[in-house]
Formats: sequence, C-alpha cells, structure tokens
Amino acid sequence: MNRRHLYGLTIALSVFALVLFLYKALVLGFPLTPGDVAQRWDVEARLRFVAEGGAVKASLSLPSGTPTLLMVDERFVSRGYGLSTKRVEGSRRAIWTQRKAKGEQVLYYRATLQLANSPEAGVSNKTPPIRPLTLVGSELAAAQAILEHVRGHSADNETLILQLLERLHPSSRNADAEVLLGSSPTPKKTIAAAAQVLAMADLPARTAWGLLLFQERYHVPPQPWLQVFDAGTWRTFHLATDEQGLPEDLLLVGYGEGPLVSVEGGHSASALWSVRRNEEAALTAALERGRLLSRQFIDFSLFNLPLETQQVYRVLMLIPLGAFLLVLLRNVVGIKTFGTFMPVLIALAFRETQLLWGILLFVLLVGIGLAIRFYLEQLKLLLVPRLGALLIIVVVLMAVLSVLSHKMGLERGLSVALFPMVIITMTIERMSIVWEERGAAEALQQGLGSLLVATLGYLLMFNHWSEHLIFVFPELLLFLLAATLLLGRYSGYRLLELRRFKVLARDED
Repeated sequence: MNRRHLYGLTIALSVFALVLFLYKALVLGFPLTPGDVAQRWDVEARLRFVAEGGAVKASLSLPSGTPTLLMVDERFVSRGYGLSTKRVEGSRRAIWTQRKAKGEQVLYYRATLQLANSPEAGVSNKTPPIRPLTLVGSELAAAQAILEHVRGHSADNETLILQLLERLHPSSRNADAEVLLGSSPTPKKTIAAAAQVLAMADLPARTAWGLLLFQERYHVPPQPWLQVFDAGTWRTFHLATDEQGLPEDLLLVGYGEGPLVSVEGGHSASALWSVRRNEEAALTAALERGRLLSRQFIDFSLFNLPLETQQVYRVLMLIPLGAFLLVLLRNVVGIKTFGTFMPVLIALAFRETQLLWGILLFVLLVGIGLAIRFYLEQLKLLLVPRLGALLIIVVVLMAVLSVLSHKMGLERGLSVALFPMVIITMTIERMSIVWEERGAAEALQQGLGSLLVATLGYLLMFNHWSEHLIFVFPELLLFLLAATLLLGRYSGYRLLELRRFKVLARDED
C-alpha cells in the first residue's frame, strides 16, 4: 500500500471527524468546555425480580424533593404493568401491578434533579409520633445507661444526639453499646438502636436512605442516615462522621427500617441505583435541539445508552488517548516500555488508586515480585509453570498488601486489587528477562519508562477536559486514528537517539 493511499485515508478520516465536530458544535450547540456544569443529575433505579407466574405487585421507594434538591422530571419504564404511586409512612412509593407474569422482570425508574435555591428546611407544627420501644431485658438496661450518660454530657437536644452517636461509634463503644448493638453491628442496626434511645428521650427519630449525587456511580445501594425531629424540623446526621446537616447533594429515597423494594408474587427482588451528573444545561438543550433537527443523529449517540453503559464508555473512550500517547512517546520520543499496552492499563488503574498511591503500590508490587522471580529462577522451572507460579504469587501479594494497608488505616491501599494482575505478572517476567540478558540498567530504564508513560497517560486521560470532549465529541477519536496511521510510517530518528548519534555528527565535521 503506497503513501498516497495512506494520506488519502488519513485526510478522509480527518475531514469526516471535522464535519461531525463542527455540526455538533455550531449547529446543535454542543458545549466545548466542561466549565459550565449545571448542578443537575440523572438518577436511575433498575428493579429486577423473578415472577412466579401469577399476579404480581412490585413496590419501590421513590425519591422526593428535599430542601436542597428539586425534582425536575421523572419517568417510568414498565411495559405491560399498571402503575400507581402513593405515600407509605412518609415515603413515596411506586407500585407496579400485573395480572399474570412469569420469569425475570426488569422495571426502570429515572428522575432528573437539580439544586434548589432555598437550602433551609421548612418548619412543621406537626410532631411525628414517637416510635414504640422494642427493647427488653439487658438491651433496655444498656439503652437507659447510655441515655443517662449522654444526658449528663449534653446541654440540649443537638449535643445529646451528637454525644449519642459518639457513644455508638466503633472507636468509642463501651460494654453498654456492645450489648445494645450486638456482636455484628451494621449502619442500619446502629441507626435503629440510636432511634430507640432517642425515643426514650421523647425525640422522634427515623432511618433515612439516601444517595450522594456528587459520587457518580452505578449499581450502588442507598446508604442509611439518621434523622431526628427537633425544633419543628427533621435534622440529618451522618453516622460515620457525626456531622449534622443535610448535604446539598444528598437525595433521600426512602424512610424507615422496612425494605425499599418489595414484591408480591415474585422473589429475588433487588433495586440497583445509578447516578450520573448531566454534562451541563447547554448540553441538555443541544440534545433537545438535536431531537428536533436530526432525531436519528441523537438516537444513535452515546447519550441514548442506559446510564450504567454510559458510565462504562466514559472510561473506555479515554483509552485511545493513552494509546496514542504511548505511540508518540515510543516511536517519536524513544521512551522504552515493557509491552505495548501495559502502561495504558496501569494508567487506567491509577484512576481508582489516585496517582501517588498508584505509583507507590505499583513499584512495591513489582519490586517484591521481581525479587521472588529471581528466586524462582533458581528452581529451574519451565516457562508456563513459572508464569503460573508468579501469577499466584502476585495475587497473594495483592491480598497481603490490602490486608496490611487496611490494618494500618490506609484505605487507598485496598485499591491495589484494581491493578491488572496478568499485566503485572508479565511485567515482572519481562523485567527479569531483560535484567538477565541486558543488565540491570536496561531493565530499570524500561521499568521507569513504563511508569512514566503510565503517569503521563493518567494525567492526559483523566481530567475534566478530556472526559468531556471525548464523550461529547467521540468523533475526535478519528483524528487520533489518522495521526496514529501517519506515525505508523515514521522511520526517522527518535528524540532520545539524537544524543547517541551526536558523536557521528562531530566526526563528519
């Protein structure tokens, strides 16, 4: 294939990408910068259960507006089901019904929310009823002892609640708290116990289930929070930090200790929640404009995918950026690395571990694994058994590092499991071979080169500009493809090789 064909292909890819980019930016008005991000989120719940063949009645607790969040829109996807909503014990619930259903059923709920302008909660003149006490025997005595203690160390209701949460915190539990909470306390059980103690102090309390919208995730269960009715309003308390106040991004999806999802006429019910921040108000307007001007163009875009799939592609679409950087640094600059895509995968792992922790864990894991690999060399093993043994050792090392970091209180160390273990294994094997054949200097040079490319790849891939541009304008990847094809024909000197041949240039002079 001649150069003319290659140049024609790269020009065609670039022109096609440029036309799509300009159409979306100039005609549809897709925003070019991620700076003007609207405080708006899409929340999706996927209710899944197995129907038993008869009448089905499925119920799901729904979010409602809070003092800091305003419900903009909500939609239900429930083909073949009747739908109604009602309030049950303070929670708004959706009820899907069908006369006859069998097999796996999937129902969807989606809501759009945005920050409200009035963060202050309204005052209510109606005091909710005190929940009845269910404690007896030693648990009742322990609750009374805890209440007597926190009353003696508090000045008002607010400080009483904070003292109670401190008393039930894992770091400061005494014998009374252990009797009240049992041998295996959970956040839900801790909040229920706190509500029982507060009932003895004539303070209505309840469990509130919520999602933090700033933490964009999918398949995440709601977390329990403690709410206490005091001075005419519900006050929200965080169980882990004992902090008071309703976070502006906390979306409450239900109240009480009952299940958030229930099914009659079925089993194995579960509700998985996904949270995604809207790109910005300009992007929403662009999508609406696109549906009017060119509906098919929008229907076949990434924005028409389910939320959980969009979250996956927000990461996958960034991998070509790392691959192009790797091609540039290897073929033009001349940086040596182990393998072709290993630095890109390591950069992908840095997204969860964060950069500094990721570098530290990578160096520690490869260093220990390299020492063990040299020991295995003394056993004279065949290649495949040696790689299998090394892979097992790498997995064990990951588990040991996670346990040790957890014991030391370094929760970031738990993310060592996010490293691709096969790539780590092959890196250790490749580095040991280079060490034996070309010396320690060459092995360290390639190892440091791989780490440098992974670091630069992380900085390029995972920033707001890259994530926004690549996901909103995926046609930009065609520019990367065209540039990669051109670099594939580059056969000139690499930048780091100019120093090697500098002596020859002097001799010619």
